[in-house]
Amino acid sequence: MKSLFSLEGKTALITGASRGLGKGMAVGLAEAGATVIGAGVSEMTETKKQIEAIGGTFHALKIDLSKQGAVSQLIADALPITGQIDILVNNAGIIRRAEAENFQDDDWYEVINVNQHAVFQLTREIGKHMLEKGSGKIINIASMLSFQGGLRVPAYTASKHAVAGLTKSFANEWAGKGVNVNAIAPGYMETDNTVPIRENAERKASISSRIPQGRWGTPEDLKGAVVFLASDASNYVNGHILCVDGGWMSS
Repeated sequence: MKSLFSLEGKTALITGASRGLGKGMAVGLAEAGATVIGAGVSEMTETKKQIEAIGGTFHALKIDLSKQGAVSQLIADALPITGQIDILVNNAGIIRRAEAENFQDDDWYEVINVNQHAVFQLTREIGKHMLEKGSGKIINIASMLSFQGGLRVPAYTASKHAVAGLTKSFANEWAGKGVNVNAIAPGYMETDNTVPIRENAERKASISSRIPQGRWGTPEDLKGAVVFLASDASNYVNGHILCVDGGWMSS
């Protein structure tokens, strides 16, 4: 059974690995044995420190996925490190908040470019390498807003709906070719993205009251999900959106 969940000898590329959910998943992948390549706009010192503390290997690549040509540069930098990418975790994402009637075009395009377009490009390009060797695991990070509308986040909601759709679309084409494409939809998590919500006492209380498990999630809560979808344990799982939400979607 242990071998089903082992990532020994595998290389994982994860975007947005500097903090929050990305850091938590990067550490989880390393704990399962993977060599981890982290990509992000911020320094990944703490991620590297935690992974090396458990005897793992972490390579940091500084990249801004909102910039033109960033995806091509990331792939060119990442592939030579071990010569292979066995696992891709499309985690990087941004959020902009404003009332729908006041939401600006610049904010719309920035969010869509990072959260949707970069996911499409990375999946397509890394997927080509996985198809060549006949195996690979791609894990996109969706959201509760892949299913719901949210408030004051039209671009984020649209992008996360798109992530769910892209996950299913790629899975339909690649499932029979050895490449699994799935997604994790985190519930309400204690991260930088949710600080504005958690600072609003009324809004936080309203959300908390609807979570059956009685608490908000943490980055550590995604470790098991990402290792499962990255490992042989999920070989017959394709196009699935795995909710890690404390029961939110069932409430």
